[in-house]
Amino acid sequence: MGITICFINQKGGCGKSSTCFHLAGHLAQSGLRVLLIDADPQGSLSQGFLGSNIVESLEPGETLATVFREDAFADLATLATSTPISNIELVPANQHLAAWNTPSPEELGLRQFMLASLLEPTHDYDVTLIDCPPNLYACSWNALLASDCVVIPVPPEDFGTQGLRAVLQAIDQAGQLNPKLTLLGLLVTRMDRRLLVHRAYEQKLRRLYGETVFETVVPEAAAFKVALACRQPVSHYSPRSSAAAAIAAMATELRDRIHRQQICRSVA
Repeated sequence: MGITICFINQKGGCGKSSTCFHLAGHLAQSGLRVLLIDADPQGSLSQGFLGSNIVESLEPGETLATVFREDAFADLATLATSTPISNIELVPANQHLAAWNTPSPEELGLRQFMLASLLEPTHDYDVTLIDCPPNLYACSWNALLASDCVVIPVPPEDFGTQGLRAVLQAIDQAGQLNPKLTLLGLLVTRMDRRLLVHRAYEQKLRRLYGETVFETVVPEAAAFKVALACRQPVSHYSPRSSAAAAIAAMATELRDRIHRQQICRSVA
């Protein structure tokens, strides 16, 4: 049985999609079978693999939106599509998902569990990574109720750290309906050590949240952007780069945290 990890923060530009994209590449390269769920109506993760023209032209029934439709039957085997990267499959999203990403998700009744129902049957993936939108609405809530673990990407700056309390509260609330849900930690992303403000915010995060913050820091690196533009994770496009090394280190720490918290899944 595989493990499901969602990447969540209610701020945009935190590195959620980028982290999912590049982490998936590293995990796939190491031999794991990876499923990506794009739960963001912006579809950035989907576009990273498939390109914007293909993603924007997808019909609702070909995207995660169909999971929320009462008149449709959502089947993971049908929705998951192959990507150009071996060992990675994707459930894509585009603008059709926006209508279902409503506020007050705890009032949605059984629709809170639609993503969990999609992932519930036995499947062949070792790891499922869910990319959440930059809010705590229905799509993010569904992701929390469908996941085993949560990672919060946080850029070391004022906008990135705002609202963390609300995210942590949402995780606690979701844990009442999904008792297996575990916070793996806060991941510092888009770090530029040349900037004093970035170093100061990183220190602040570590002072406030202690060991909850990953030791690994994901840097702001051109290699990430160039690899994405070429529709390849950095592990495939530039395997010897410092960016690829950072993702590898993060993946190792991710496994260690899963093991320490006794989340017994295949990625550990």
